[in-house]
Amino acid sequence: MKKYMLDMKVTESKDLHTNYRLLKITSDKTLPEALPGQFVQVLVDHSPTTFLRRPISINYIDKKSNELWLLIQKVGDGTRAMATYKSGDYMNLLLPLGNGFTVPNRNEESLLLIGGGAGTAPLLFLGACLKEKGFKPAFLVGARSEKDLMQLDDFQQFGTVYATTEDGSYGEKGYVTNHSVWAGVQFNRIYTCGPKPMMQAVARYASANKIACEVSLENTMACGMGACLCCVEKTIDGHVCVCTEGPVFNIDKLTWQI
Repeated sequence: MKKYMLDMKVTESKDLHTNYRLLKITSDKTLPEALPGQFVQVLVDHSPTTFLRRPISINYIDKKSNELWLLIQKVGDGTRAMATYKSGDYMNLLLPLGNGFTVPNRNEESLLLIGGGAGTAPLLFLGACLKEKGFKPAFLVGARSEKDLMQLDDFQQFGTVYATTEDGSYGEKGYVTNHSVWAGVQFNRIYTCGPKPMMQAVARYASANKIACEVSLENTMACGMGACLCCVEKTIDGHVCVCTEGPVFNIDKLTWQI
C-alpha cells in the first residue's frame, strides 16, 4: 500500500478525558485509503524534547467530511504537545503504516471487538468497516471506571456495546474477560487491542475455544518503517518488526501460547 506524507489541518480538538484528546484533521487532498488497524506517524512541532515522530492508531476515517480522527493519550512530551493543537493548526503525517485487521467473509456472523484503555482507538474504525460490509459486530470495552470509558456513542453506531469497569460504576464489574457476554454468544472471530495482559487472556480463551483471533500490539515504536528495531516481537517465524509486519497479528503467529 502506497505511503503518503501530508500536511493536515486540525478541524476539531476536544478532551474526552483528563488524559485523552480527540483530534479531527483533514487535508486539501482526498485522504488515502487505509485499513482498520493501521497507524500514522506524526511529526510533533513545538516540543524541543521530541525528536522522533509519534505513532498513533487511526481512530476513524470519515470519508464524507474527508476527516481522519486520532485519539491522543497524554503520556509523554510528544503526545502532550499534540494535545495542545487547536482548530486551524497543521500537522505533518506519514500514512497509512503497518498492516490492518482482516475483514472476514460474510458467513462469519458473530464478531467480537475487545478494547481496554487506549486500545479501544483502532476498534472504532474497524467497527465502521465491518458494518459497511454488512456485519453487526459486538464491542466489549473495559476501563477502570465510568469516567474512563470513551466514545461509547460512536461505537453504538456500528454494533452492540458491552462494558466492564473495575469499580462497577458502569456495565458489569470486573475485567473484559469476565463479562457475561462470553457465556451468551458463540463468537466466530475476535479482535482485540489494549494492555498486553488483557490481550494475552483473550488470546488464551480464543485458542482454547478454537476461535480466530487477531491482536493489535502496542510495542514501542520510533521510526515506523522497520529500521530502528525498537518494536521487535518474537513470532513462530522469528523476530519481526511490529511496525511493518503488524501491528495486527493472528495469535497463531505469536509465541504467547507456547
